[in-house]
Amino acid sequence: MESPSLLSPSIALTPSIRNLSIPSLINFNNKNNRLKLQLFKSPRNLSVRASSSVTPPDNVVTLLDYGAGNVRSVRNAIRHLGYQIKDVQTPEDILSANRLIFPGVGAFAPAMDVLNKTGMAEALSTYIEKDRPFLGICLGLQLLFESSNENGSVKGLGIIPGVVGRFDSSNGLTVPHIGWHTLEITKQSDILEEIGGRHVYFVHSYRAMPSNENKQWISSTCNYGDNFIASIKMGNIHAVQFHPEKSGDVGLSVLRRFLYPKSPVAKKPTERKDSKLAKRVIACLDVRTNDRGDLVVTKGDQYDVRENTKENEVRNLGKPVDLAGQYYKDGADEVSFLNITAFRDFPLGDLPMLQVLRYASENVFVPLTVGGGIRDFTDANGRHYTSLEVASEYFRSGADKISIGSDAVYAAEEYIKTGVKTGNTSLEQISRVYGNQAVVVSVDPRRVYVNSPDDVDFKTVRVTTPGPNGEEYAWYQCTVNGGREGRQIGAYELSKAVEELGAGEILLNCIDCDGQGKGYDIDLIKLISDSVSIPVIASSGAGNVEHFSEVFEKTNASAALAAGIFHRKEVPIQSVKEHLLKEGIEVRI
Repeated sequence: MESPSLLSPSIALTPSIRNLSIPSLINFNNKNNRLKLQLFKSPRNLSVRASSSVTPPDNVVTLLDYGAGNVRSVRNAIRHLGYQIKDVQTPEDILSANRLIFPGVGAFAPAMDVLNKTGMAEALSTYIEKDRPFLGICLGLQLLFESSNENGSVKGLGIIPGVVGRFDSSNGLTVPHIGWHTLEITKQSDILEEIGGRHVYFVHSYRAMPSNENKQWISSTCNYGDNFIASIKMGNIHAVQFHPEKSGDVGLSVLRRFLYPKSPVAKKPTERKDSKLAKRVIACLDVRTNDRGDLVVTKGDQYDVRENTKENEVRNLGKPVDLAGQYYKDGADEVSFLNITAFRDFPLGDLPMLQVLRYASENVFVPLTVGGGIRDFTDANGRHYTSLEVASEYFRSGADKISIGSDAVYAAEEYIKTGVKTGNTSLEQISRVYGNQAVVVSVDPRRVYVNSPDDVDFKTVRVTTPGPNGEEYAWYQCTVNGGREGRQIGAYELSKAVEELGAGEILLNCIDCDGQGKGYDIDLIKLISDSVSIPVIASSGAGNVEHFSEVFEKTNASAALAAGIFHRKEVPIQSVKEHLLKEGIEVRI
């Protein structure tokens, strides 16, 4: 059974709460802006007996989908492994499950609110107490702990001792923790048998820390600033902080070994001593309809996607689903879709783009990001949709992260002007429900040369290459509407503002470098990556493998994105990674 569409976000649980939406469950106290929750008091001193794994007698998996985030990828991974899915409709479905997967996505407080209001929290605690086969993913791990400070102090299920807290970014640590990392396996766990030194994918801002009280639960840790809990195991109870459904073949092995514990080891794990967060190589697909109405991948030259021919036709570099699948096989760490179609003004009517996500996620088991048209809008019938509803449909169709462009510029301008966080901007709405790690802001700046920093009110940099009249400085003017309209806000000011409003990552483009193949704008990327504590993705200008190592060596960029050189097969993704490894830069292979 597929989860219902979130055009009006609803939850695949009991029929009586079909109309209960994730957004509607967020009941903020106007006085202190904290979530008011009816909390389930978990049993104290819960003990879970250790027992040997037993293969369930059928191929049905019960899935607890509480209605937020991209659960489609988990569904696709389960089906890819040959299993059928039974969705939880009532608390009794949890209690009767042969094996249960809880792929928690989003923020801690809204998730606990849903579990409590639907009666699922008590059923879930009872199921786990009986040592029934359970796999929690990401938030599905965090909710097992006593509490979280993500939205004030919010109680969890209380099964594992400890408080889930935010990574400490005060010492320069980039937060959220996004990307591919290796594990330190601390005790035997069947589901981790094939991992070894291979990378798995994390995306989170909060984590649980090891302690004497919970050390018997821990099966692996990961070092990011400090050691945090990457996975737990107690009897038949498993949970992981990383996303196996987004960790490629190694992630699929985790799911397979949970579903069928007696399965043979398919691939002997490699032993590596990597401890750093790997740099990411991202393939970007600009998607739009051509003049014949076909959905194609195109590529701009300073944002112009039409061929310089008499026909002036849209540049066609392939079909989006096919290319996404190929890039996954080639080793891309993420795939990003930018929806630049003419009908993106009505994103929930954008059925072709939603289909692209749905089909791509069936066979692409790395993160998918989609951007374009994610904002509040009113359709031709007068129906108003919030940006949260729009984002929800993208998530439900297969996106792991959404990218906001023009709407983020307008929000930043207003915030800088007033200093007030209204809570109503798309950034604030989406990050509040899904977590800031699910929100990327795409910045499209253009270089503006000046003779002196005193010439403008915006942050300037001394440029490596002087301007056309010998200017030694430049500021980076942000644009909207695909680079067609400049705004009176700089890339530095925008980046600082959107970080405060809830962005979890910045996709940093540069119109001047787009399609030129002469390298990334190092001056711009260094300026922004040194100024914010969230990850920065370098974009625009890659032409050879050396450009990737240059941007990682000279800036604090967490990832580098490219499009045309991959589409035209000028530079294979694997060649980029082999070069980076040779240069001593850690990547996932």
